[in-house]
Parts: sequence; structure tokens; C-alpha cells
Amino acid sequence: MSNKQIEQHAFVLHSRPFQENQQLVELLTEQEGKISALVYVGQSKRSIKKGLLQPFLPLKFTFKAKGAGLKRISQVETIANSYSLSKDSLYSGFYLNELLVRLLIDDSVCEDLFNQYQLTLSALSEDLPIAPQLRQFELSLLAELGLSFDFTPVFNENSESVAGFYYLAEQGFMPAYKYAIASISTPWFNTEHLQAIAQHIHHDKVLVNKEAEKTFKLLMRDVINHLLDGKPLNSRKLFEKR
Repeated sequence: MSNKQIEQHAFVLHSRPFQENQQLVELLTEQEGKISALVYVGQSKRSIKKGLLQPFLPLKFTFKAKGAGLKRISQVETIANSYSLSKDSLYSGFYLNELLVRLLIDDSVCEDLFNQYQLTLSALSEDLPIAPQLRQFELSLLAELGLSFDFTPVFNENSESVAGFYYLAEQGFMPAYKYAIASISTPWFNTEHLQAIAQHIHHDKVLVNKEAEKTFKLLMRDVINHLLDGKPLNSRKLFEKR
């Protein structure tokens, strides 16, 4: 077992009590992606370490390897102020964290995603429009997972006989023909909306159409639900209850 001390900038995604006054934390780190680690917090309710193990707070951890992949944290310190989130921005922050915990592979370097996570938290803390920030983060996460959208059929297979397109994870965009839409159980999307989304993603054009924004949200939800095997996200329930 290595005793080498390693420092990492990181955010706490999730933490829970562990045996003998310890916390098991899941972190998004700058250099090693998502990792799990143990930290001793002591018995005091005023434990400094326990107080720092909060989401959305930029931290620096010092830890060493312990066994196969599990690390032990020896020091925790703040490196900046916490991102101040409230109401829908706070729920959105929880959504980001839950996606990372559920979908990101442990010990996989994802520096671009780490940077995008910080940019998203910053935008949420500044009360910028939420939907564009979440879509950009979701795209960054999908890219990290090796997934992307091929919008070619949306442009090349568009004709008067096509009502729109539906999306299958294994096949991509498929035409929803007008004569068959009554029997299609898979949700399908407006062609113009998908074309606007493609221009937004690939050519950085602003997505100003509210209906296209809604289509983008539904498309991303379908893809993420597939990745989650249909298991619900707890963070989405917060939006439903507000």
C-alpha cells in the first residue's frame, strides 16, 4: 500500500456516514475524475472536516491510496468561497451531482468535464437562465461517456412525408413518417427544432426558440433516462415538489 501523499482540487458530490466516525465521500476531482474516499471526521458535531464536506464548495484534499482504489483523506481545506445556489439553481446543482454519481466511471480522467462543472455552478450562482446551463453540462457529460448526436438524418432525410424524428440510443435519429405516427409509441420531435438544436451544438448559435428549448430538454431526458436504465433521479423530484 502506497503512503504517497497526493493533493487534489475537488468538489464533494455525495457523502454518507461510515464506520468509526468516518465519512465515505464521492468526489469530482480535477486530475482523476470521480473517486471514492474515506475521511475521519471525529465524534464532535462541530467537526471542521465534517463541516467542509459540503457540495458546491471548492476544496483541496490531501489523501493517500488505500487498497484497491479507495483512498483515505488526511487533510481538507477550502480554496474559494462556496457557490451560492438557491431555489431552482440549488436543485439544478443537486441534479448535476446526481448525474455524476450515477453515470461517471470512477478513476477516469475528465478535466474538461471538471471545468464545465465549475462553469455551470458559476452560471447557476449568477442566476443566469438555467436551461442552457444544464444542456451544456449534459452535453459535456455525454461527451465524456463517449456519446454524441449525429444530426445528419434530420437534414438529409427530411421530406413532406416525414412528420419529425424520434431518437433511438443504438441507432440515432429515425424518421417518423406521417402515415405511421399513430402507431409509433416512441416520442418524436419536431424537425425544425432538431435542426436548430444541431446549429446550436455544432455552430454555437443561440437557441432562442422556447419550443426548441423544450425539445432539447426532452431529447436529453430521453437519452439520460436510457443511460440510467429508466431508474428515476431523486433530484428531479425536487423540481416536481417546488
